[in-house]
Amino acid sequence: MNLDLALYLVLDPVQCGGHARALEVTRAALDGGVTIVQLRAPEWHKRAWLELALDLLPLTQRHGVPLIINDHIDVALAAGADGVHIGQNDLPPDIARKLLGPEALIGLSVSNAQQINHANPLGAMIDYVGVGPVFDTPTKPDASAACGVEGLAKLCARSLHPTVAIGGIQLHNAADVKRAGPGGIAVVSAICTAADPRLAALRLLEST
Repeated sequence: MNLDLALYLVLDPVQCGGHARALEVTRAALDGGVTIVQLRAPEWHKRAWLELALDLLPLTQRHGVPLIINDHIDVALAAGADGVHIGQNDLPPDIARKLLGPEALIGLSVSNAQQINHANPLGAMIDYVGVGPVFDTPTKPDASAACGVEGLAKLCARSLHPTVAIGGIQLHNAADVKRAGPGGIAVVSAICTAADPRLAALRLLEST
């Protein structure tokens, strides 16, 4: 599946208000131009992840947009999702690739130059890196220290893989983040808690 990182929705169903509302948010956000959806539900058990993933797939497939599962390769396989996004402490990328196969999309979180240096030689074992957090964010309280816009620019320039910026990105700072040179921006609350997720997605895409 084609990888377009322009507007990457990290879907947190708890922030959305539950399973049904998460589907409504995703449907609206896709109509607004979201280019990739990652399901991340740290407060949920895996069966709930799977049930939501199975309901999300028809929505994302209708728009030709990949559905990515955060961390849980077993959920991705069970749901028939398009790939996974893994962190530095999850299964190694080569194992993820072996389990998921050559067509899966695999993203890796990186937060500093050393992690970028380790990711660069991975080649086709990963498809992109998520760089951040750019700003401090309550969405992921255990995240590394924020790199800021200048730090983001340096990390994106260093990466041999496509990059998507993540962490504290909202409409008011999206343009500054984009100017740092990532391939796209990833948001959580900017869409998940928006009164109008479609309009939020449109405005984020149009921000320059």
